[in-house]
Amino acid sequence: MQLQVKMNADGSSGGGGNGRPQSSEHQSSSLFSSLVKRLTRNSEAFRELGLLIFIVLLAAIFQIRNPKFLSVANIKDLLANTAILSILAVGMMMVIITRGIDLSIGSTMALSGMVTSLTVSANPDISPFLSLAQGMAIGLAAGLVIGVLVAYFKILPIIATLGLMNILRGLTYLISKGKWVSAYQMSAGFKNLSTGTTFGINNLILFVIGIYILYTYFINQTRTGRYIYAVGSSPETAELIGIKRKRIILLVYALMGLLAGLAGVLWVSKFASAQGDTAVGYEMNVIAATVLGGVSVAGGRGKVSGILLGSILFGILANALPLINISPFWQQFIQGLVILAAIISNVLLQRRNDRLTLKKRVI
Repeated sequence: MQLQVKMNADGSSGGGGNGRPQSSEHQSSSLFSSLVKRLTRNSEAFRELGLLIFIVLLAAIFQIRNPKFLSVANIKDLLANTAILSILAVGMMMVIITRGIDLSIGSTMALSGMVTSLTVSANPDISPFLSLAQGMAIGLAAGLVIGVLVAYFKILPIIATLGLMNILRGLTYLISKGKWVSAYQMSAGFKNLSTGTTFGINNLILFVIGIYILYTYFINQTRTGRYIYAVGSSPETAELIGIKRKRIILLVYALMGLLAGLAGVLWVSKFASAQGDTAVGYEMNVIAATVLGGVSVAGGRGKVSGILLGSILFGILANALPLINISPFWQQFIQGLVILAAIISNVLLQRRNDRLTLKKRVI
């Protein structure tokens, strides 16, 4: 027989209409439910704290092995080298939250980088900001194509993005005719997009700061941001409560493409070279950094602060392992081991939360 609980004037709960006090058994159940809710809510924060501690310990170990690791110059290089990865991880986070994946971002980067660099080569006086807009427009178009295929034609994300990956890569080779665009063909202003500084801070780092501030507000403070989590948590429930699931999926792939187009321009600007094989396989690094940051591959869970930590950890591994003279073969092994550990911890954390939720429902 269910108890009817009503709130007293002071906010405390009493018994049913008979005025009897709440049973100790029911109070224990309420306390347990409250504890479960707090544990579930704080699991993300605990994981981020653990990741931060792991980064600090790893940095200390690398510093002992090579005192140059924590030098100001190396930290600047590490942050600049991690910037493009960090930008892409934001878009990948939203895609994975909605239970999707995007394997085409490396090809999108190559196409946007090639087209903008060819444009700069033909028009040396063009504004660098117009080059950024051009690259982002190309990326946005690619993202919209994927979004339509996934949302409206119901093609599996891995199939749609794998197909477009090859199409975009082929377009890059066709447009470039297999040739490179080298540093001497690019204007100084275009190359300064990534290599220049503003107030003594590398421009790439400033791009990351701006994007993370913008997307943190978007994902946490706007209704659309909450809808993204809702679609990833339960697509069927999201549709039942009136959320336009197809529009949300189209949006996240469009934003992923937009960021990939931006990253492609910054990539060729940074390395002063546009090639047909630019960023081949780079999507794997982005996915790895996103998962390292705690984004659940099952969808519905992930935070911008987490993927920032994941990107930094991935950047530390890429930066420090060569500094301590680790063989390239061992570098890949160690990176793979860390990624696998992150995935396993995500799965275990998800199962733990599911068990706590189940106990709550039973009680």
